Amino acid sequence: MYSIEIKALTALTPELTTQLIELSKQIPELDRPLTSETLAERLSDKTCLILLAYVEGELAGFKLGYEQADAVFYSWLGGVVTDFRRLGLAQSLLEYQETWASRQGYKLIQVKTMNRFPAMLNLLIRNQYLITELKADPQSLIDHKLHLSKSIATA
Repeated sequence: MYSIEIKALTALTPELTTQLIELSKQIPELDRPLTSETLAERLSDKTCLILLAYVEGELAGFKLGYEQADAVFYSWLGGVVTDFRRLGLAQSLLEYQETWASRQGYKLIQVKTMNRFPAMLNLLIRNQYLITELKADPQSLIDHKLHLSKSIATA
């Protein structure tokens, strides 16, 4: 059994920016590596959650999200390095993000994905995310964008 740890951070630092950029280069689905500008634009000056997943002390994945509206948290981007897949990291990161967002008072999590990412789409559907919108790409079915949401309001 592997030792898995998830670290949660709520502020983007220069060191963290470098870590995320380097990690994004190891995730084949991210065909454009993150840039410091993109990270700052999405995560600075707003409520955000930066999750880092470690396996046996080695950085293996991440999940990034931020406040989109008053009670809406947007799950922006995430990924797991190929060598560390099939360990449940994506599920663990998703659950952590949902729990954190709910405790912060968010009522809804929104996320976007594409048909080209079936593993992500399956993960979201398995976790009761509902498709709320489809933006068709006239050139390619695989590039259709799917918008999904999940209510995380507690009773």
